[in-house]
Amino acid sequence: MGGKIQREGTGLSCFYYAPTTTLVAVPVGTTDQPFIFEEVSSDFQELTIQGQVTYQITEPKNISALLDFSLNKAGDGYASDDPEKLPQRVINIVKVLTRKELKSLRLHDAVRSSEAISETVSAGMQGNAELQSLGVKVVGLSILAIKPNLETAKALEAETKEELLRKSDEAIYARRNAAVEQERAIRENELNTEIAVEQKKRQIRETQMDAERAVQEKQFEIREAEMASKIKLEEQNKELVVLTAENAKSEADVKAYSVGELLKAVASVDPKVLQAIASSGMSPDQLISQAFQDLAGNATKIGELNISPRVAGQPDEEEVTFRETFERKKDCPGDAEDARRRSCRSFQHGKPGPFLYRTPGR
Repeated sequence: MGGKIQREGTGLSCFYYAPTTTLVAVPVGTTDQPFIFEEVSSDFQELTIQGQVTYQITEPKNISALLDFSLNKAGDGYASDDPEKLPQRVINIVKVLTRKELKSLRLHDAVRSSEAISETVSAGMQGNAELQSLGVKVVGLSILAIKPNLETAKALEAETKEELLRKSDEAIYARRNAAVEQERAIRENELNTEIAVEQKKRQIRETQMDAERAVQEKQFEIREAEMASKIKLEEQNKELVVLTAENAKSEADVKAYSVGELLKAVASVDPKVLQAIASSGMSPDQLISQAFQDLAGNATKIGELNISPRVAGQPDEEEVTFRETFERKKDCPGDAEDARRRSCRSFQHGKPGPFLYRTPGR
């Protein structure tokens, strides 16, 4: 009491007289002081706040006047416990400022507001009058965690878990809805494509039908033209047939008239003269045939007839003997033609020679 300061400063070294000298050692370096304490939120939920505050003594004289930082006689420690009270005082100030912030926050907001609370409390400590009077400056403040008690934490975990599950379900439903919407859009696109294809097919079919109708109309016109041409041709043919018939009738009348006049002219001519006229220009074979016909007509008057093969046009090597016997008129009733048809004919083949016609009794 009543002593005077002999020397002061940072990092001094000196000799002193122990019986009459008191050494005061004030730490001027930064001090990291962790803290953990419990507070209550605005909805009366217990919270555990954990963090760390860093401070520094910037005014040693001020704090040494309020707190006893004198060393003991041995110089290996403080003579009082005042230096140990300083960290608790700083922590108490932190607790007061933190409680002030938590009074306006509910549990859900408080556990997520550690950074905001840390900034607010740090700003409040910078202007704290008690710390300024002690000459203490807060260098930094960090709130590491704000945790509810175990039961509340489990409830929050369950609530959060349910919320997460709900969000997961909503995400699943949203994904399913998106898939359904996408599928619906794809199906609509497919239907629209099918509709467009069917419309295009219908247009093609209508175009084909129009083309077929035009072709049919053209064919009908062609058939009508052909029918009209055929009708006209048939009419011309009809006129031609009528004209041909009239011409043929006229020609027939002319021929009939000429034939009639010819018959009238030859009616008075001897038949033999006509026969002689008809025989003119005939071939030898035709003349021989006519001669044989005349002989056949007078067969009843012929007894025996010899004809050379040369006359009949046969080779000299062959001779055919033909014998025909006719019965006389008294033996064969009827006229000469009936007797000729009922006559008996016999053929004999022998050596070459003439035909023999021989009457009975000769």
